[in-house]
Amino acid sequence: MSQSSPTALIADDEAPMREQLRMRLQEAWPELRIVAEAANGAEALDMAARYLPDIAFLDIRMPGMGGIDAARQLYNRCHIVFATAYDQYALDAFEQGAIDYLLKPVTPARLQTTCERLRARLTRAPQEIGAQLAELGTLLKGGGAAKPNYLKWIQAQVGGSLRMVSTREILYFQADDKYTCVQTATAQLLIRKTLKELADELDPDEFWRIHRSTLVRVDAIAEVFRDLRGRQMIRLRNFPGELEVSRNHGHLFQQM
Repeated sequence: MSQSSPTALIADDEAPMREQLRMRLQEAWPELRIVAEAANGAEALDMAARYLPDIAFLDIRMPGMGGIDAARQLYNRCHIVFATAYDQYALDAFEQGAIDYLLKPVTPARLQTTCERLRARLTRAPQEIGAQLAELGTLLKGGGAAKPNYLKWIQAQVGGSLRMVSTREILYFQADDKYTCVQTATAQLLIRKTLKELADELDPDEFWRIHRSTLVRVDAIAEVFRDLRGRQMIRLRNFPGELEVSRNHGHLFQQM
């Protein structure tokens, strides 16, 4: 373990996630040096052997070797923090203590808490967490390890920059000629990905296709009603306007 500036590596298969975590760590813990980044567990092991970081931030689900398997080889060599987009697993498995976790997208407040915990732990050797890792591995196998790695972020070109939009911010997608409109509560963006591509890549529990040209986030739906013409329509929470539900997708609201 280093005695001066603490060091860390970040492993995540999504480059924007690594970039976001690195930037927020620089804000929350300026003394922490990010010495390496990896796109999967195997790369993380190689980087850890080369740079001997004090801390490893590991995404749980990565292609090839994931974060759990990498942690089984790293936990006695550095402190482990998992990053995950699946809170149902994290909350069940991590809250007991030794393993810390970050729920993606990482918020500054939660990261600050993690950094404070890590500062306290750096004065001592990493804890024995083999049993917790075994429990976590079992939980993930039985509780949805086969769940597809659904799209969690949308990249939209805005002027000369690339904007990252979490799917949790998106109210709906709507086809617009060669583009797809991405509507959030505060912005409307255009992306080149087709609605069919999005429908294949998004979590079907999170987004429903209500029309051949519209995908809506389910928990953004406030009300489903019929207008004067008998059409099924949707109103969204805290957002003006209405979306039409086509007859082919009316079964989603069979109770009406």
